[in-house]
Amino acid sequence: MPGIWRAMREADLASVSAISDAVHGRFTEPVAVYAERLALYPSGCRVLEHDDAVAGYLIAHPWHRDVPPKLGAMLGAIPPDADAYYLHDIALLPAARGTGAGNEALDLVTAQARALGLSDIALMAVGGADRYWAAQGFAYAPGDEDPSYGPDAYLMLGAVLI
Repeated sequence: MPGIWRAMREADLASVSAISDAVHGRFTEPVAVYAERLALYPSGCRVLEHDDAVAGYLIAHPWHRDVPPKLGAMLGAIPPDADAYYLHDIALLPAARGTGAGNEALDLVTAQARALGLSDIALMAVGGADRYWAAQGFAYAPGDEDPSYGPDAYLMLGAVLI
C-alpha cells in the first residue's frame, strides 16, 4: 500500500483527527490544532492517500529550534524569525507502515526545510519514538522538560544539507 502524499484539504481534517486518535492515544490533539496548522502553513500539511482514503498525515512548519510548541497549543502565527523547520507530526495507520511512506514524508520535510534555507529540522519525540528518530539521524537536543508532552519526551534536531 504505497499511496501518494498530496496537499491536505479542510475536508481531510476529520480523517486527520481520527488517525491522530488511533495512532497517538493520549498525545492526540484537538482537531482545531490541525485546522490552524493547515490555515497558517498549508504547504507543510499533507495527507497520504490510498484508494481514495486518508491513511496518514504530515504536518510541519517553520518555528524556533529550541522552543517547540506545546502539545495541543495554538500557534497564532508562524514566526518571521523562525530558525528551524518543525516537524509537528507524521502519523500513519498500521496498513501504511513499512511501505516507505514514512521515509517519503521525511524527504518532503527535508526538501521544504532546504527550500526555506533552514538548516535544522526540530521535533519532539514521545512514547519511545526517539529511537526511531535517532536511527534517522536526529540527535537529542538540550532543553527543559515540557510537561505537555509527558515523561520521556525529547527535543531532537536533524541537520539539513542546504
